[in-house]
Amino acid sequence: MSSVSLKKDGLDEKGEPLSFYQLEEHHHPEGSSTMLGFWMYLMSDCLIFAVLFAAYGVLGTSYAGGPTPKEIFELPLVAVNTAMLLFSSITYGFAMLSMEEGRQRIMQMWLAFTGLFGLAFLSIEMYEFATLIHEGAGPTRSAFLSSFFTLVGTHGLHVTMGFIWLVTLMVQVQKHGLIAANKRRLMCLSMFWHFLDVIWIGVFTFVYLMGSLR
Repeated sequence: MSSVSLKKDGLDEKGEPLSFYQLEEHHHPEGSSTMLGFWMYLMSDCLIFAVLFAAYGVLGTSYAGGPTPKEIFELPLVAVNTAMLLFSSITYGFAMLSMEEGRQRIMQMWLAFTGLFGLAFLSIEMYEFATLIHEGAGPTRSAFLSSFFTLVGTHGLHVTMGFIWLVTLMVQVQKHGLIAANKRRLMCLSMFWHFLDVIWIGVFTFVYLMGSLR
């Protein structure tokens, strides 16, 4: 029996069952529509954030007698948080370069740095949220705070999912190596991670900087 027919039956050349990763490589070659599908997902995410930005633009000045952005935003802390996310984007870029060169261990190191920067970003954001709620500036205080927590929280949720995805991919690469399926996943995560950076720059500018000038 030929190797092609064996693969169609889910068996390798020794007649043993193919692993999940081997099956995926067989059924989803490099020219598959995976990347196109992920681009479509990112476009849908763009629409979600566009709606959230629009909602904040409408509700961002409805303070209901509560605190204003200038009173509650700590720009130095937010600037540090922004730097953490930007650094994570740079280290992910180095990881992708290492992947293209086939340097798996170096790539894993850069991915670990990316994860650490991402975790630092989330920690600072959670500290900010906890501080605001403790001071009575929670999401139910005013329309401004409700839209603020929704926009920034949604971005933070995306970063959390990206962090989980990153850790999962690091485990998969460690176990299965830089096979085609893992490379595709790393490329998709790269687009997702850089997309979140772009969104955050918008949040930092539109929400924090402009809010502090009001």
